[in-house]
Amino acid sequence: MDANLKMILISSFPPRECGIATFSQDLSNALSNIYGCTLPVEIYALENDMERCKDRDDITDILYTPTLTEYRRIANVINERNDVGMVCIQHEFGLFGGDYGEHILSFMLAVNKPLVTVFHTVLPNPDSKRKNIIEAINNFSEKLIVQTHNSQKILIDEYGISSEKIKVIPHGTHIVLWKDKMALKEKFDFQEKIVLSSFGLISENKNIETVLYALPEIVKEHTNVLFLILGKTHPEVFKKEGEQYREKLISIVDKLGLQSNVKFINKYLELQELMEYLNSTDIYLFSSKDPNQAVSGTFVYAMSTGCPVISTPIPHANELIDGSNGILLQGFHDPAQFQKAILYLIENKEERVNMGKNAFSKMRATSWQNVAIGYGKVFGEVTNKEEDLSYQLPAINPKHIQELTTDFGMLQFSDYSTPDPSSGYTLDDNARALIAMTMYYKSHKDKQTLKLITTYLDFIDSVQQDNGWFQNYVDFDQKLSSQNLEVNLEDANGRALWCLGYVFSNSQFLPIAITKKAEKCFQKALPNIANFTSPRAISFALKGLYYFHKTSNTDIEKITQQLVDKLMRYYELTSEPDWNWYEDYLTYANSVVPEAMMYAYLILGNKKYKEIAEITFDFLLSHYFMKGKIQVISNNGWFHKRNQRTFYGEQPIEIAYTIFTLELFFEVTQKSKYKEQLQIAFSWFLGNNHLNQIMYNPVNGACYDGLERGHININQGAESSICYFISRLIMNRLVAKSTEPFQLKKDNLFLCDCNDEKKCNQPKHRIIKKHLVI
Repeated sequence: MDANLKMILISSFPPRECGIATFSQDLSNALSNIYGCTLPVEIYALENDMERCKDRDDITDILYTPTLTEYRRIANVINERNDVGMVCIQHEFGLFGGDYGEHILSFMLAVNKPLVTVFHTVLPNPDSKRKNIIEAINNFSEKLIVQTHNSQKILIDEYGISSEKIKVIPHGTHIVLWKDKMALKEKFDFQEKIVLSSFGLISENKNIETVLYALPEIVKEHTNVLFLILGKTHPEVFKKEGEQYREKLISIVDKLGLQSNVKFINKYLELQELMEYLNSTDIYLFSSKDPNQAVSGTFVYAMSTGCPVISTPIPHANELIDGSNGILLQGFHDPAQFQKAILYLIENKEERVNMGKNAFSKMRATSWQNVAIGYGKVFGEVTNKEEDLSYQLPAINPKHIQELTTDFGMLQFSDYSTPDPSSGYTLDDNARALIAMTMYYKSHKDKQTLKLITTYLDFIDSVQQDNGWFQNYVDFDQKLSSQNLEVNLEDANGRALWCLGYVFSNSQFLPIAITKKAEKCFQKALPNIANFTSPRAISFALKGLYYFHKTSNTDIEKITQQLVDKLMRYYELTSEPDWNWYEDYLTYANSVVPEAMMYAYLILGNKKYKEIAEITFDFLLSHYFMKGKIQVISNNGWFHKRNQRTFYGEQPIEIAYTIFTLELFFEVTQKSKYKEQLQIAFSWFLGNNHLNQIMYNPVNGACYDGLERGHININQGAESSICYFISRLIMNRLVAKSTEPFQLKKDNLFLCDCNDEKKCNQPKHRIIKKHLVI
């Protein structure tokens, strides 16, 4: 096929200073990060200032908006191209020339490519002319995108537009780390301050004076309050009025004696600096006086950094603020309401912090990565080229794993991304972490990784008892936890044997002191294996035996036979014509059991075990893969063969174990279906799940703890983060071993690890029908 079709954005764009310009830049970057060269984006920038039209390397062309003939010129330029799949217009009435921006209709009438229009403003109670313009835009557009459900409702109820044509994709937000909040306060020397802030391009519509008039009574009681007014005057306002509005605000500050409590940051803030100011804010204040303001990027950016918001009741605030994440005021010009709300949050710190956390959690679904997935789906629908899109493989990032690790071992849980010492340590997590960092060390032979490997192995050694048995739970003060007396530890011991065998099998990469310690611990635990009864404990142990067998001269065939005989008995007792499994239910770590059967075949050579491994694994996969997605067994209820299956409540660990098994089965059988399903399974982390949201944190390399029915649990504990990290390393291993194109079936979406469009257009790297090199 030809080069991938492009998305054209018709929008204002930096260096033009406006919210939609920033929006379009963020959207373009996000699309590139998610889809890479399989969804190229070009910018046709809207300009009303000829000076800004010069020397622009990051755009394809300029549409000079005051001139009507320019709209047809740009339409004709686009019409001459054969590589344009969709033209996406970022619409705001004031961006285009003519009454209500009607000049854009000239472009829409002339262009012959599929059009999608994104409405940043949807006004209720339209007069006849505005309604006619919106109706015309609707008629020219394949799809309409709005950013709130309120905007969708107005289009349906007041403009008569079909709901099927409208797609709601929220305004994007940037992912930040909750734990950075205190560090940033120190950076700005705000440690002793209660920081209030408001940001955006300043204009009278911001109504900031309402907040200023609320402050005197507040600072009488709380002298450490600091109100940051972030941003320069709106360029269009500056052209007409200069700094008239800012000077008015300064005079109010002087009149009220607030010089020590109000600070103007009078500049256009670059993204990093802006996010740092917001991340160090305790309460965000949104004082707009426009009752019809449909969307505010400033508002959602503040929420996404964990700020509780006090806001006037614009439609966007009505939709997002629910009492748990901020305070919605009843009017637009009432300093007393701001005063009361600010004082309440200052004086109720615990509730203020909880509101901030709720806002932080709520807005994670609106990350730019998730927004880009939404736009990619629209592009696929409009062009019928969804099969040509591919997810980019995210960078491998061990940052969160490193932060979860103390000198003693890996901590169990996180509060968001902040390690939670009170959760203590487990053998399970340290065993998985030892496998992960051993895999990582083979390609990144650095001292930091070797230190982590040593830490995890020392932890495992420390919890092994004289009889070879491992304890699982250790308190933060490094004492064995009472949980060890209450929990079946067979599975944890099986995992320990798996990780020790794996480390020992990598003796050619690791220092001898490490592999010798792993061997010693394994040999000490070996006599206990015969007593295992749990199918998963047996299975983990068989994995460990296989890896140990690869390097050691120890005779393990007898114990392997004993263990596989137990699994065979479980299978023979339980299996039925329509239930090819080892138990009457599917629970957790299911794939490890057929994987162990395959390892038994590799050790003993009995083809019967290989046959049963494939039968049972294929049975499991038939319940996991549906409509191009993987849906593993819910942790909200196991799947009993006599009962209806429960969905949702999916955890990364089950995805990772399935990926492990799929890799082994592909290597042994060379059946392409296992490779294809492996890639589909990994794409679950990238957004190929029922919520179409990423499950990884691109900032720190962590992974979220669970995919629920309507939301993602954004805590980032050890289990989830290690499992994602291992899965990502397996994808790298798969790429390295690939010698010819292969396919990923995910509703015809493909994975790609190519960041070079020119490279992708060469024959051997080209995406061709049903095949893709990654």
